[in-house]
Amino acid sequence: MRPPGPPPVRPAGRELLAEKVVVVTAAAGTGIGAAVVERCLDEGAFVMISDQHVRRLAESHDRLSADYPGRVRSMPCDVTDEQAVAALVNAAVAGYGRLDVMINNAGLGGTASVMEMADDEWSRVLDVTLTGTFRCTRAAVRQMLVQGHGGVVVNNASVLGWRAQAGQAHYAAAKAGVMAFTRCAALDAAPYGIRVNAVAPSLAMHPNLSKVTSADLLAELSDQEAFGRAAQPWEVAAVMAFLASDYASYLTGEVVSVSSQHP
Repeated sequence: MRPPGPPPVRPAGRELLAEKVVVVTAAAGTGIGAAVVERCLDEGAFVMISDQHVRRLAESHDRLSADYPGRVRSMPCDVTDEQAVAALVNAAVAGYGRLDVMINNAGLGGTASVMEMADDEWSRVLDVTLTGTFRCTRAAVRQMLVQGHGGVVVNNASVLGWRAQAGQAHYAAAKAGVMAFTRCAALDAAPYGIRVNAVAPSLAMHPNLSKVTSADLLAELSDQEAFGRAAQPWEVAAVMAFLASDYASYLTGEVVSVSSQHP
């Protein structure tokens, strides 16, 4: 196992999203969603945070509101429910007056071989991860069309949309679908000045990951990274914030790999 590189220093905000209104799904907890919320706030945005875990969402809202007064709202949302998704977008517009950026972070994983996987396991992962991204993108783009001044969608995919890993057929298929959906949605939205892009992280380490992944597998996956370590969630979030910003004004339909994996 290679020794990990030095721990990175989280950079300060640079007002990349000043005065933008951002909605983030699966935003509570310790993972990429929570990290991208803080990055957007550090970059000057107003943020609507959402999650299906009501208690965890309330805790996140209280903590963030104390750190970023007046710039955080929250609403529970299950991305498998079309009406709930529409209500989330409507709440953001009612609270802030518009929607500039939708960050689709909600996803569901699991481990099962194809031989042992039940239909409901397959369907649930695809419904949350792929169809949920579609529902949220559709609702956001419809609102952006009404506003008439463009907008941005950033989707969270995965390197497993490109690479194989045992036991991940449902998750990998869903993330590959997110990549293809991103490219096609970008073409549909481009005539209206709306950009749609995605990130594809390899491994972002956070406490909840250890609850669903063995320590041995996490160590093996970390060793496959060129830096000898997993990404910090904020390192993925920083790329998502860049894609949401005007610095990425000519990028659409792109899937940006946030990975240091070597062959």
